Amino acid sequence: EEQLVESGGGLAQPGGSIRLSCLASGFEFNWAWMSWVRQAPGKALEWVSTISSSSSTTYYADSVKGRATISRDNPNRTLYLSLSSLKPEDTATYYCVNAPRSTALTGARGQGTQVTVSP
Repeated sequence: EEQLVESGGGLAQPGGSIRLSCLASGFEFNWAWMSWVRQAPGKALEWVSTISSSSSTTYYADSVKGRATISRDNPNRTLYLSLSSLKPEDTATYYCVNAPRSTALTGARGQGTQVTVSP
């Protein structure tokens, strides 16, 4: 059974940084393109970033470009998202998805990790 367990969220100040993790199991993580998506309160799910299986290719949404870094540790089956220069509009529940960018918004997600950016 595929499982995705996100962690690392919490309360952060504007201008600060946060690093999210996602531990994957139940599928061939080494071969999977992985993505992060997020959902702010009352808003639609938003794609954030995607990384190829070998980490050679990454994509970022305009809303986080220059502030986000997606990475992965294949031997430890873990996906990461670092986000800096945090803004209040980064407040959302963040989910990792076993999917490329094209299907990230419809792929199965974990329980998510909440990030709140507030003074």
